[in-house]
Amino acid sequence: MTHPPVISLTDCADPNALARQSARIAALFGATPSILPLTGPDPEGAAALTLLDLLRATGLTGGPTHPTVVLVNIAPRDGHWPNGVPFCWFRHGEHLVISTLNPRVLTPLATYLGLEKVHVTDVREVLEAAAGQWAELSPAEVEEITRTQFRSLWYVPLLARWLVDGRPVPAQAQVVGDTADTADPCVGAVRVAVVDNFGNCKLDRPAAALPGHGTTAGLTVRSPREGRTVRVRCFDRLPDVPYGEPGITVGSSGVGFAELVVRGGSAAELFGLREGDEVLQLTC
Repeated sequence: MTHPPVISLTDCADPNALARQSARIAALFGATPSILPLTGPDPEGAAALTLLDLLRATGLTGGPTHPTVVLVNIAPRDGHWPNGVPFCWFRHGEHLVISTLNPRVLTPLATYLGLEKVHVTDVREVLEAAAGQWAELSPAEVEEITRTQFRSLWYVPLLARWLVDGRPVPAQAQVVGDTADTADPCVGAVRVAVVDNFGNCKLDRPAAALPGHGTTAGLTVRSPREGRTVRVRCFDRLPDVPYGEPGITVGSSGVGFAELVVRGGSAAELFGLREGDEVLQLTC
């Protein structure tokens, strides 16, 4: 039986952790997964944009597609859950996504892809159901996996395999709006979601939502390096930005999301920006 390829987004990404995750997923699915380490200063924001991009990349194929499995292990940094935030799952077309129940990760999917609900799992409930029906798990193994804090290693790959196999995994449906307020793209702080290898700063909003984009007025950008705000002109595409100058363009990520760039240089270096930094504030 051929299993779908597995892509994992995780902030648990030292070499030892990557080796363990790769080996476990490969043993369960029969192929080495693609593991994308998110080790920057704001892994939640990077995961949100990356997951949105992954799911959008499965479209516009001009023909049939093959299913994929995407695992997202980015726990909210709120200290609210005694043994970590629950894991949920949902499908986007044929593609299966298993994610921590993380508002910052799920909100863009509700806003831009129309995600309405997720299925929230309880580790003990799922393991006990599996042990009683289809999995060879002893009571001691159920207890070990339930109590461990390393659920992305021991629980999530099992959950993925069971869902791919069509097992009756118990879960509670939850409306995404109950987990994360669907953000108004025209209100609030605009932040750097991802800094790419060129130093372009991928922002977490569509360019069309930025007041002043598409006009000659430009936008006022916060520059931590200079400790002040800087006026930056807006352009439709990167080739329209004069060489050596900064600009805000429609980038390659999200649904027409904006990028702060320097043509031929690094916007992150010029402005002193990192992932998670606030670039501007919207009140439109």
